[in-house]
Amino acid sequence: MAKLNLLVLLGGKSPEHTISLRSGRNVIDALNKDKYHILIVGIDKSGVWHYYSQDQYLDNADDNIKLTLKASDTKVFIEGDGKKIYLYNRNDNSKITSVDVVFPVLHGTYGEDGVLQGMLRAVEVPFVGVDLMTSAVGMDKDMSKRLWRDAGIPIAKFEIAEKHKPKAHKFNDLVKKLSLPIFVKPANAGSSVGVHKVTNEAEYLVALHDAFLYDRKVLIEEAITGIEVECAVLGNENPKASVIGGIRPKESFYSYDAKYIQNDGADLMIPAPIETKIASKIQKLAIKAFKCIGGEGLSRVDFFLTAKNEIIINEINTLPGFTNISMYPKLWEVSGLSYDALLDELIKLALDRHKAIKKLRVTK
Repeated sequence: MAKLNLLVLLGGKSPEHTISLRSGRNVIDALNKDKYHILIVGIDKSGVWHYYSQDQYLDNADDNIKLTLKASDTKVFIEGDGKKIYLYNRNDNSKITSVDVVFPVLHGTYGEDGVLQGMLRAVEVPFVGVDLMTSAVGMDKDMSKRLWRDAGIPIAKFEIAEKHKPKAHKFNDLVKKLSLPIFVKPANAGSSVGVHKVTNEAEYLVALHDAFLYDRKVLIEEAITGIEVECAVLGNENPKASVIGGIRPKESFYSYDAKYIQNDGADLMIPAPIETKIASKIQKLAIKAFKCIGGEGLSRVDFFLTAKNEIIINEINTLPGFTNISMYPKLWEVSGLSYDALLDELIKLALDRHKAIKKLRVTK
């Protein structure tokens, strides 16, 4: 069987650029080189695409904080010619190679918010992960929570602040509705970027200012007392759920540093020490939440579990991390699916969905 030309996209125009480089490196290292001819495109922080050879794409490779893309003169774009999809050199518009499937390992804005997915759909190339609508809705914590609430999935109480009306939500009014502490977070961001736990008005004003640096819409949410639990979902029409993982942060919440910088920033419990019937209920809710917003391919669904065994959904991550300390691949590994087998399955799901979409009529 001929190798697939697999294009791995990493980096991106996002606050989560460095996390993407770490995730992308792990994916590239784990992919079966007998099955895939790996093409690497790094997207710099200004959004320009660069083509790299497999061993020459990262600077400061041993430093997770200072990790960066190497300089590259080979700027590229992807486009179809009516028969195949190609990677082109922007300097002279020459074809570099054909592309069979794309594996985006991009987190945050321009990576998992539907922007990239819409572009890949327009080019008509198969790609790993959820489609554009699910990406956009899953990224927007306001929209996803409204859909889950309507579907009967328990959510935390929340309010929305908009940048053009920064003083619409008075701190004292929020406390009456949501109590203290509260969480302030950008509606469209991930990896705990711009997230603050607030206990007083001074902290609230600082948190609001910081969150508005990342989005024009900010979620202000009640704090739920309980353990954080996560479930990985995998599949298209008939998705399946992994074992449940638990997180015990060593800080006041599971921050950006705890997730990606500090190897001991939190205790990861896989499987989580919870009752079997509760774990089963979380798995069913994870699949329901995934399907509610049209999920296909993969997602990680995060919940809070209270002392009374109440299950409250926190958020969905439609393109979860693939770093060496990321929960999504760890959950599947404990569930019996190795890292390389997981990647194979994700690529297969991408190709299967593309085949199904290609059968649809686009003209009469």
